[in-house]
Amino acid sequence: MTSQVSSPAGQADEAGEALVGGQRAPRSGATGAGDKEIRRLDRVIIRFAGDSGDGMQLTGDRFTSETASFGNDLSTLPNFPAEIRAPAGTLPGVSSFQLHFADHDILTPGDAPNVLVAMNPAALKANIGDVPRGAEIIVNTDEFTKRPMAKVGYATSPLEDGSLDGYQVHPVPLTTLTIEALKEFGLSRKEAERSKNMFALGLLSWMYHRPTEGTEAFLRQKFAKKPQIAEANVTAFRAGWNFGETTEDFAVSYEVAPASQAFPAGTYRNISGNLALSYGLIAASRQADLPLYLGSYPITPASDILHELSRHKNFGVRTFQAEDEIAGIGAALGAAFGGSLAVTTTSGPGVALKSETIGLAVSLELPLIVVDIQRGGPSTGLPTKTEQADLLQAMYGRNGEAPVPVVAPRTPADCFDAALDAARIALTYRTPVFLLSDGYLANGSEPWKIPETDELPDLRVRFATGPNHELADGTEVFWPYKRDPLTLARPWAVPGTPGLEHRIGGIEKQDGSGNISYDPANHDLMVRTRQAKIDRIEVPDLQVDDPSGASTLVLGWGSTYGPITAAVRRLRAAGEPIAQAHLRNLNPFPGNLGEVLGRYDKVVVPEMNLGQLATLIRAKYLVDARSHNQVNGMPFKAEQLATALKEAIDA
Repeated sequence: MTSQVSSPAGQADEAGEALVGGQRAPRSGATGAGDKEIRRLDRVIIRFAGDSGDGMQLTGDRFTSETASFGNDLSTLPNFPAEIRAPAGTLPGVSSFQLHFADHDILTPGDAPNVLVAMNPAALKANIGDVPRGAEIIVNTDEFTKRPMAKVGYATSPLEDGSLDGYQVHPVPLTTLTIEALKEFGLSRKEAERSKNMFALGLLSWMYHRPTEGTEAFLRQKFAKKPQIAEANVTAFRAGWNFGETTEDFAVSYEVAPASQAFPAGTYRNISGNLALSYGLIAASRQADLPLYLGSYPITPASDILHELSRHKNFGVRTFQAEDEIAGIGAALGAAFGGSLAVTTTSGPGVALKSETIGLAVSLELPLIVVDIQRGGPSTGLPTKTEQADLLQAMYGRNGEAPVPVVAPRTPADCFDAALDAARIALTYRTPVFLLSDGYLANGSEPWKIPETDELPDLRVRFATGPNHELADGTEVFWPYKRDPLTLARPWAVPGTPGLEHRIGGIEKQDGSGNISYDPANHDLMVRTRQAKIDRIEVPDLQVDDPSGASTLVLGWGSTYGPITAAVRRLRAAGEPIAQAHLRNLNPFPGNLGEVLGRYDKVVVPEMNLGQLATLIRAKYLVDARSHNQVNGMPFKAEQLATALKEAIDA
């Protein structure tokens, strides 16, 4: 869904009112229908939590879409179990979706929810530790019976024993109200219960004045083949809205104005990291005038890229779901040999399986994008949780000297630009490239300004068309490893081009001719040349945000950008001088990185691993970089990070 920031949905009309959810709601704290107060807030953090079968991800996604269409800035954090279907009502089966939206620029999904919607006792128990005192909790009372409470260790009802006295608790019989609202449809109790998430969505949409038309249209489209189910969900959604409007328990609703001043005017849409990355790959193939080929094997959290790209055959995209990780990258490398923009997608365990073929791509010197959506490890680890622990694997996880460029996006929307940059490097320098996203970016979302096509880089390449070398006897031949003097890239010869026959394979090649060679001096030359090619890759200088001449620099990479920036803002607001820089290019590093590091007395590197970038920085630049690490499967919280950075400043 797109929106024009220059004239956001919900903008006041000449009468000074705002169109909210298809109805008119007074502004500026006045009372509305039923004499209910409307309070204006600058930001809100909401968390929907329930059983895996309660539709929390869909509920959060719909609330997010309507919030994006309204024009707020936003950031999301979906959090779901790894089990396909954990036992209902248990702690391992809890699924949640957190949304932070505001009338100004924000950077994270928020540290703690202002509102928790708990669909059952397990959801309450799993999330109550994150909820600050005074926050609102909406509880589905129908689920707080003896058996569901016993499953999660509640001896007495938390709704009655005083343990929630410090919160604003709204007990709502969501299941009963939903079933009552759907009586006319003749559904079974089980079928009717499935719509309780839409009732909750309607209630929250009323509380925060979210538009409703988009959700109703979505439901009718989603269940187009089951019109009765579609109308039942729409009815439950409307019933939730009307409940909020009429019940005495919700005496206040809230407005969060559009973030009109936060972004340049333009057309925006809400986008997740995996979707932005998919669009970036498609855009790269169009800008390169090459067909896009994805050879992949499904793996959490990368599978959505395969799903999305499979929908775009009209853009010349070909997707191949292979029988395993090795076959997926093998097919992709074959497509690269055949002249396609080739991509393989995976997560950490899949990278391990693909490592031999990545080494082959280094030897063949063919363009290949390896997308690694990092997750918690080692081994199978935490499939649905986030981590940044594949950096050293991307840098060194191959036999022999096999250098590979590494690019890391910093936000969900930035995944689009990172994909274009990875394609630029792969095509220009004829090399495999690692694109390191992670589960937090992949599933999280934020507004994205849709670029104009003339803003995108020109990625067109020239294929070899004929002989490029003259032998001593005057014979003109094609040398597959004769290099561009600037980039050291070898020519890209499409199979079937007359006169360009050449050997491929993993055995070492002779410089220039590409013939098999076991000569020690030649191997030394080829190893050093492949490294020199990576070292020559043009990457932008590192930009440093240092308004006050600080002595401490916080250096990050990848998805830590949002929490780091939010923490830095908090420290500066408190009068603490601190500088910030964030790396997109991790191999090669920006040319000015050493000079930047040398300017500061202290360098702090927050990472969702045990210090992998810090290890590289210390080794290459001999800088005493200090690590701040977290490996709990969740992104950093800005408040905790601000505290750690303050301690580093004071140390």
